[in-house]
Amino acid sequence: MFLFIYRLPIIIHDSIIVALVWTLAIVVRYDLPLSPEIQGILWQSLPIVILIQSIILWYSRLYQGIWRFFSIPDIAIIFRAAIIGTLAIALILVLFNRLEFIPRSSLLFYPFFLIFFLGVPRLFYRLWYEHSFLLTTKNTQRVLVLGAGRAGDMLVRDMLRSPDGGYIPVGFLDDQKRLHGGKVQGVPILGTLAQLTEVAESLEIHLIVIAMPSATDRQMQQVVELCEKSKIPFRTLPKLDDIVANQVNLNSLRDVDIDDLLGRSKVQLDWQIIQAGLQQKTVLVSGGGGSIGAELCRQISRLNPTALVILERTEFNLYTVEMQLRQEFPQLQLHACLGDIVDPIAVSYLLSHYRPQVIFHAAAYKHVPMLQTQIREAAKNNILGTKILAEIAVQQGCEIFVMISTDKAVNPTNIMGTTKRIAEIFCQAMNKNHHTRFITVRFGNVLGSAGSVVPLFKKQIASGGPITVTHPEITRYFMTIPEACQLILQAGAMGKGGEIFVLDMGSPINIKYLAEQMIRLSGKVPDKEIKVIYTGLRPGEKLHEELFHSEEKLQPTEHNKILLADHRPTDYQSLIQALDALKLAVDQYADKQIMEILTTLVPEMTTH
Repeated sequence: MFLFIYRLPIIIHDSIIVALVWTLAIVVRYDLPLSPEIQGILWQSLPIVILIQSIILWYSRLYQGIWRFFSIPDIAIIFRAAIIGTLAIALILVLFNRLEFIPRSSLLFYPFFLIFFLGVPRLFYRLWYEHSFLLTTKNTQRVLVLGAGRAGDMLVRDMLRSPDGGYIPVGFLDDQKRLHGGKVQGVPILGTLAQLTEVAESLEIHLIVIAMPSATDRQMQQVVELCEKSKIPFRTLPKLDDIVANQVNLNSLRDVDIDDLLGRSKVQLDWQIIQAGLQQKTVLVSGGGGSIGAELCRQISRLNPTALVILERTEFNLYTVEMQLRQEFPQLQLHACLGDIVDPIAVSYLLSHYRPQVIFHAAAYKHVPMLQTQIREAAKNNILGTKILAEIAVQQGCEIFVMISTDKAVNPTNIMGTTKRIAEIFCQAMNKNHHTRFITVRFGNVLGSAGSVVPLFKKQIASGGPITVTHPEITRYFMTIPEACQLILQAGAMGKGGEIFVLDMGSPINIKYLAEQMIRLSGKVPDKEIKVIYTGLRPGEKLHEELFHSEEKLQPTEHNKILLADHRPTDYQSLIQALDALKLAVDQYADKQIMEILTTLVPEMTTH
């Protein structure tokens, strides 16, 4: 009913056109003036023709369209309605008066006249509107929207409500063929994404908007490649889980980032289980000022813990995360503590004072090439620091200890991976001999984390290149920081103790592809405007990383993004003796002895 009232002026216009067209179809067959018999038949048939044709035009959905977006699909609707209307009119008039005094040729002229007189006003209105619109809005951009779903609908609605915003939507592209020929907010759906370049050229598009927040990383890669071929600027909406309150508007638009191409599809979490494990509990995060640690703190703060304790050795990082959390969560009981996990006195004091029930251990050295020549510091921080924190956690009755590990701990070829593997072994051994539940979570590289390739590539692109890649075939697993932290929380809530959870990282990403995509997203051309050079594998670096050892049989869990790796048995007493020897070697700064102990504890380690 609302549509009928809203479109009533157009319906009246079309009814008048139908009346004139039917009259014209009769008149062209007879000489003027018309005889009284012909006039009588004309006036008798006119209400029937208007009624039948108006009903058919309504049910053909012609009135769902908007004149300023009149296009070929609308012409098709008019053509179809005219042909069906002619047949229906002929049938009714046969029953009415057997077509007496109504020439058969008039029925032939009628649909063509109707198509012309219904289409021409709409076409002229669109041309007039676009001309006047462009004259009054100098900076208006003609927008092509990719994705005719809910997000695209809300975005176009906001554009139409904000004529001063500088955007005019002229069409949609969507791969759902059932939508083709339809309209969203009066904007036509013109075809598939594969037609992007052709459509963009024909409609003189100034901006392409990707309105596909639920697209997978592979789908986004394909869409961005199409946009790049069109050589037209393009922007996107945030991913589905990043859209605030499920609202989409012009302020949501942003440039496409590398996270959009290499992230994963939305992770579904059981927040009730996660919150039940952390709500009303004191939680400590070691290394809480780092990339992973800081995001963990933000995620935990949303779950209403009794208190959050941050242990961080870098003053600036601690200050930064504290300010962010106090601003975002003013009611949170937050304790920002400057300290080092290798300082047993500080760790003992903090744990006895705050008595955390859950610990997320994110503190670690992780720079692979650097740690190759810093064996003592790597062993001291990653192994002995973990041992100190874990043992004091047990003494203070901590319920859950979640250690964050890395794919580099699998068949390690470097010092960093070896130290993290020993930390994994120690936590599993501790779980067997104490009441605290020790859980290990293992995953690969995190996009945008400190020391990762993404910030490095951005810096190199900003300085004009070149981008340095170690090897053209090198691959890495990638995950976004929020996704990794959410899965850590989920694994921590699922764990019963002693598990090594492996996060499903999807397919590994070629670093060369990553570099080239980042160059393209910056508006440059790879190997022309920004060079990509290969420097060779660095000390301790693998060509391809692994997420689990051949002896660790992976098993599914209740969460499809989290797998369980069967761990290998370890003799607890022998492990403790080896770690005591490691402590002595660290105190004596005996790198050779440290290396021997690492090799003994992780015999699969290979270095190059």
